[in-house]
Amino acid sequence: MANKFVFLPPQSDLFAEWIPRLLDSAPGWGIATPTTDEQALKEIADADAAYGTMTPELVAAAPNLRWLQAPAAAPNAGYYFDELIAHPTKVTNFREIYNDHISVQILTYMLNFTKHFNIYRDQQSEHKYEVLESPNHDIFLPESTVLIVGVGGIGTETARLCKAVGMNVLGIDARRESKPEWVDDMFSPDQLDSQLPKADFVVLTIPHTPATEGLFDSSKFSLMKNSAIFINIGRGMTTKLDDLNAALRSGEIAGAGLDVYEIEPLPADHPLWDAPNTILTPHTAAVGGANLLERRYEIVVENFRHFAAGEPLRNEVDKANWF
Repeated sequence: MANKFVFLPPQSDLFAEWIPRLLDSAPGWGIATPTTDEQALKEIADADAAYGTMTPELVAAAPNLRWLQAPAAAPNAGYYFDELIAHPTKVTNFREIYNDHISVQILTYMLNFTKHFNIYRDQQSEHKYEVLESPNHDIFLPESTVLIVGVGGIGTETARLCKAVGMNVLGIDARRESKPEWVDDMFSPDQLDSQLPKADFVVLTIPHTPATEGLFDSSKFSLMKNSAIFINIGRGMTTKLDDLNAALRSGEIAGAGLDVYEIEPLPADHPLWDAPNTILTPHTAAVGGANLLERRYEIVVENFRHFAAGEPLRNEVDKANWF
């Protein structure tokens, strides 16, 4: 008997492109594409697997569901609600497809905070030939220390790039037991406070979970060097923006590079826009290259095969902890 897979609404051209490839590469499936919530409720009733965002109503109507593919590496808050957590279905996500894209952006922030191309470009627009004074060039990247909070796929690739530059790399991770070869020393989350004073760069790649929400607040910024740079490229809800703004303006830390925000989009009147030595990008770290769509497809088709064979699924999520 064929397994049934449902692409939950809204439908997209991407699904239309994937479906014939999925059926060709992983035969033995039936695929439904409901376009309304009412149709989704009917289709999910006998579905074995699905792609998209569930609701409590859909979960209640899906007694046979055993695999749900989340539409993101780290879905927005609310994706993992109580009914979904309690349901026996396994959830997989798209983690690891962004490792190279995001780690390159992290390194770009670091280069800008040590070489200041962003500031010199502004001076160029003003026809201004002037070398920035100390402490702007005081951090020498190859002899600096980076603390990577979250040494998953993105954190590991970031560690590789940082080590190639010559940096000392420290890592904090809740799950990883072994130390990647590019990390000089690893620590558990309860050791975060003791490691923050050592870092010239603090990089967050952690997801938003019940344990990480609001993790970086005034108490964490107060432990950092006043010459340190804070970079958040994981999820915005891990960092209290008002506390970060205060730390930047008081000189408690020296700068910040952000791609994600506690509120997105960042309001036009938020004081962080004008905070000193701050680089803000609009959630673009994973943008770039058509290969990302193909990487998504590869995870889905791989799990089509694993599911049909009764094998462990790739990128399974701990639903209670959201990642």
